[in-house]
Amino acid sequence: MNWEKVLLIVFILGILVINYSYLDSLLIKSFDSSEYGKVQRIVDGDTIIVNDYSIRLLGINSPEKGEIGYGQAKDFLNETILNKEVKLVFGKNEFDLYKRKLAYVFLGKRNINSESVKNGYSNFYFPEGKDNYYESFKSAWENCLDKNINICEKSENNCLVLKEWNIKSQRVILKNICENSLNLKDWSIKDEGRKKYTFQNTVLNSGDEIALFPSDWNVTYVWTSTGDSIFIRDKEGKLVFWDSY
Repeated sequence: MNWEKVLLIVFILGILVINYSYLDSLLIKSFDSSEYGKVQRIVDGDTIIVNDYSIRLLGINSPEKGEIGYGQAKDFLNETILNKEVKLVFGKNEFDLYKRKLAYVFLGKRNINSESVKNGYSNFYFPEGKDNYYESFKSAWENCLDKNINICEKSENNCLVLKEWNIKSQRVILKNICENSLNLKDWSIKDEGRKKYTFQNTVLNSGDEIALFPSDWNVTYVWTSTGDSIFIRDKEGKLVFWDSY
């Protein structure tokens, strides 16, 4: 091998060594579905502004404005991540229908989305199907139920029971099992997301049943085939019944 070839090889190796860190970071970036940014504003309990983008927190659904728990959910994010540097980890779909980025938000090693569920500021919510975070978020919700706090706080009323929850027919049947009549005014039944039915002047006498269908929600379906939850709450917003599949 002549000296010209040796010098050429040494030159190429030198370029590769000098640029290794750059190439390595470029490769990682091309496969890493995450980014960092400062939280500029808290919109509500599950939406924030980072790097001038609206970010919808994945895996959770917090109470809407006017609902019990709305302020607490928003305050939690304000106190925890406002004006702080966070890591956004994106799911299989980076944007929702409203062009918001969909992400799990990490403050160091803390999964803020999961903490919101664990502390009863949000329920877990996986409309696109169960991902790798699902089991941990479900466990966070069950932990919240054990602590009996915030939106996980249980109702003292045990008269209303879920007699049937048929996903195929989309039918829900509720029954009053107590001897006294039960006024359901301002009680609600809800899925993991935003589909919510609020009772008006509905009174169930002892043994009476009521059946609800998607038409009562003014929608074509309520319960998704990929998995969902049902939340029944009394007029104070306390949890009467919960289940998931």
